Amino acid sequence: MQFIQALACRYLKLTPAQALAASTINAAKAVALERKVGSIEPGKQADFLVLTTPDYRNLSYRYGTNQVAMVVKKGDLYPNSA
Repeated sequence: MQFIQALACRYLKLTPAQALAASTINAAKAVALERKVGSIEPGKQADFLVLTTPDYRNLSYRYGTNQVAMVVKKGDLYPNSA
């Protein structure tokens, strides 16, 4: 996913914020799931990543390294993610 965001920034001229939105809430909207997933809001399914990077903009620039520290899916820590 980091590589896809890097490509979006490089070739589609998206900002890192736009690439992140495209791969989260906009992707959920594309498959009609925006009321359930795609952003962190009350009432939505708790799916998110905890990253090792201090800034979301690094996702688009450091795509060759795994920056995922932990995965939470439906509110539970995903096995083998920490």
